[in-house]
Amino acid sequence: EVTVEESGGETVQPGGSLRLSCEVFGLGVGDYGIGWFRRSPGKRLEEVSMISSIDGSVAYGDSVKGRFAISSDKTKNTALLQMNRLKVEDTAVYYCAAGPLTQLLNLWMNPQFDAYNSWGQGTQVTVSA
Repeated sequence: EVTVEESGGETVQPGGSLRLSCEVFGLGVGDYGIGWFRRSPGKRLEEVSMISSIDGSVAYGDSVKGRFAISSDKTKNTALLQMNRLKVEDTAVYYCAAGPLTQLLNLWMNPQFDAYNSWGQGTQVTVSA
């Protein structure tokens, strides 16, 4: 069973930077994906970024393209999300998901809490002056 632990969320001023970490446990053999998602109060779960184990290919949600960067350390089963030029609208609880690549791709295409059963506690990011 896959479990994830997110960390790194803080309160930061607009324009600032943060780096989130997702530590993944229980990944089996085979291709996998690790993704970041977020939920702001009153809004739907939103895709943020995803990385594939096949070739390291990445994807970003439209609202974070050019500002966020995802990377992974396979030896540590850790994915990092570097967030730059943060905006007030980036305020959210950020969640990590990991699993077989097809599962993550489906989750990416249709982010729903009930479509994945290994969510972590999330990490709160607050962007405020």
